[in-house]
Amino acid sequence: MDLGVHLPLMEFRQEGLSLARLGATVDAARDCGFAAVAANDHFVFSTPWLDAPTALAAVVERSGLLGLATTVSLVALRGPVPLAKTLAALDLLSGGRLIAGLGPGSSERDYDAIGIPFEDRWQRFEEAVLILRALLARAPAPELVRYYSLPDVDLLPSPRRDAGIPLWIGSWGSPAGLHRVARLADGWLASAYNTTPERFKSGRERLTSELPRHGRRANGFPNALATMWTWVTEERAERDRVLRDVLAPLLNRDPDELVGQLCIGSAEQCAELLSRYAKAGCQRVYLWPLGDEARQLELVAAQVAPNIERPI
Repeated sequence: MDLGVHLPLMEFRQEGLSLARLGATVDAARDCGFAAVAANDHFVFSTPWLDAPTALAAVVERSGLLGLATTVSLVALRGPVPLAKTLAALDLLSGGRLIAGLGPGSSERDYDAIGIPFEDRWQRFEEAVLILRALLARAPAPELVRYYSLPDVDLLPSPRRDAGIPLWIGSWGSPAGLHRVARLADGWLASAYNTTPERFKSGRERLTSELPRHGRRANGFPNALATMWTWVTEERAERDRVLRDVLAPLLNRDPDELVGQLCIGSAEQCAELLSRYAKAGCQRVYLWPLGDEARQLELVAAQVAPNIERPI
């Protein structure tokens, strides 16, 4: 298991949103040995939210050899043709380092903002994924389309890689969601604050049995865990304050439900949680520091990552 980093697309303590903050996070991730940086998609949120593809584009040059990922892009709302253009450009400009995580999104507010019925999200999502794959990987286009149009020419320039951009699908681990991953995706993206190591393992085992039914190889099928909210502190009072005053209101969750589920607490607790995910078969965890990003990544690199127990 390796570690990635979510870019700071929102404010937690009125830090402001800036290119400098993005750059400092990427520099810390690169210098501390992280594997990738990621950006998640929302149009409207309870706090200002920086546009995800724009943020990734802004850090391509300074990201070095770090992988880039969307975790996730709202393809049903952005539309497969506009998103294909955006993803192809990111892949080309980064030298072929992009993984495109896709999802319908779980926020009805995003759908209201675009004027699309929330109840149509799954049908729109599946059609959009098929079109996106046809545009990015030269796969056959769907014969029937209901919600979107298909261009009658290739979208150019193409992605850097001849095989196109890997398209992963986000799922919290439901049977229907994992069935969709097995049918349509090149990888599975789970959600840290909507699962546990035990549920992740169960979902991975279900996916392993589901993939061959669709002519897919289970061996080597990649996965990752997104949105692992992170705040490393040795002070119990500080941990409780961050859970109570910062994260719980943001997620509209009871802070008691989040204790022990996220990397919020001592370095030992964080390493223990990540070790459980490693043993459950998780291949990458994207950490999302709750502010003070560079310092938090330095703490993770120095005090957490060396103590993660990985299966041999």
